[in-house]
Amino acid sequence: MAVNGKPFAITLEVGSSLANRTGDWRTERPVYVHNLPPCNHACPALEDIQGWLYEAEAGGDGYERAWRHIVAANPIPAIMGRICYHPCESECNRAQLDEAVGINSVERFLGDEALKRGWEFAKPAAPTGKRVLVVGSGPSGLSLAYHLALRGHHVTIREQAKQAGGMMRYGIPSYRLPRDILDGEIARILSLGVELECDARVEELEGAIREGGFDATFLAVGAHIAKHAEIPGGAASHIIDAVKLLHGLAEEEKPQLGRRVVVYGGGNTALDAARSAKRLGAADPVIVYRRTRERMPAHPSELEEAEAEGIAFRWLSTIAEAGPGQLRIEKMALDEKGFPQPTGEFEDLPADSVVLALGQDADLRLLEGVSGIEIEDHVVRVDDQMMTGHAGLFAGGDMVPSERTAAIAIGHGARAARCIDAWLRHEYVPVDPPRKLAGFAEVNPWYYSDAPRRVRPQLEDVRRQSTFEEVVKGLDDDSALFEARRCLSCGNCFSCDNCFGVCPDNAVIKPGADGELYSFDLDYCKGCGLCAAECPCGAIEMVPEEI
Repeated sequence: MAVNGKPFAITLEVGSSLANRTGDWRTERPVYVHNLPPCNHACPALEDIQGWLYEAEAGGDGYERAWRHIVAANPIPAIMGRICYHPCESECNRAQLDEAVGINSVERFLGDEALKRGWEFAKPAAPTGKRVLVVGSGPSGLSLAYHLALRGHHVTIREQAKQAGGMMRYGIPSYRLPRDILDGEIARILSLGVELECDARVEELEGAIREGGFDATFLAVGAHIAKHAEIPGGAASHIIDAVKLLHGLAEEEKPQLGRRVVVYGGGNTALDAARSAKRLGAADPVIVYRRTRERMPAHPSELEEAEAEGIAFRWLSTIAEAGPGQLRIEKMALDEKGFPQPTGEFEDLPADSVVLALGQDADLRLLEGVSGIEIEDHVVRVDDQMMTGHAGLFAGGDMVPSERTAAIAIGHGARAARCIDAWLRHEYVPVDPPRKLAGFAEVNPWYYSDAPRRVRPQLEDVRRQSTFEEVVKGLDDDSALFEARRCLSCGNCFSCDNCFGVCPDNAVIKPGADGELYSFDLDYCKGCGLCAAECPCGAIEMVPEEI
């Protein structure tokens, strides 16, 4: 194309709009995105993990900002940094580079820092005049009470046990969760004005709601009832269920189990029962489980710790008969579908006592006579607002259909708090729209050097087998900071200036103040895509130009 016989380009005078604004040449343009990090997606407690890791990377004052970012979703990070099975780390993109970020370790460090430094929650909103009853003080009930108290509602927790904490106190031994940590984080929730009533079993629910003048109720009844199995000859043996054993230990009772203890079951409770028996003096606790190691439902980290403490296992075995001082064990074999089948082969196993760890159910007797409640397979059905079929009656945690972990329970409490708050205002909480997941393919791993994960130290073997002192210790300041900085910030900008530095057209505009984001001057951007190609975390995408 020519103008007055000259090429088009040289007819443009310097300083003219056409000479300087080259954006009309592109067919694609870059956009900054906020894709969903896989750690956030995997967190059942609804934490913005990437967000608080970003704050923690600053160290110093950044630690408190990171803690406040965590407690926007989860009010008990020091607890969860000890007992959460960190599904976030299983999905961490960094695992495809070297090792997953130690998210749980950093969370524990921040939670412990908060207790040590006396950090307090934000002040609650002005009182609304609404009253909410919470039945149960486990992770789900505490989470809900915290979130509703911050919204200005008056919350009363009624707990049937002597102390708050639910299965965190009565199902998890102190070598995994020290009681001062548990008590410290519960006390901070109560400081918001939450009213706690212990030794206060709710027998007749509708009467309790009516007499207390409650506007809404959340049921957070944990799974405290142990399942049992009929064992022939069991009356001749000392048999105790694991829930009773762990509950007694929480109240400083030490049952006489003898030196030869057999635990029947394959979950985390079975491991805790066996490890506790070891600390109570059992010489060689044995776990009998009818499936293989690979099919054991207990978390791998708990299994590894139990093996390190000398707990023995009888895989593919079941208890056929119990007698004085011994058990008869039948060997099992997996069929073509992977299910254990009896073989008719038996052996005798010495046993002074048997601990049954076959699972638990929630106690739903308080719902007898309540209209609209649907119970199936020992759990209560709820809708997408966490509400049962009875208006104003919500439920979460172990008593609703889901996996049973503390992290899931905390997420239930947070979600239910939003829904109860909305219901009290005659509103509805919409389901959040899905976000694009930030995959490893969008990350530029060559920007990141190998940085092996920092591992939490553990108590030496002799002390961990004879005391209930905490086994897994926390990271120190340097290690926690290092671990936080291993985060790749998948799918979200972390202000590295890379796009600004590589843009050949100076089309990237840096933030002018804290809180602002980078932007593009589309008058100058030619759509070359270099910024998107060189973004370390995949926070820039090229989209077709609008015509």
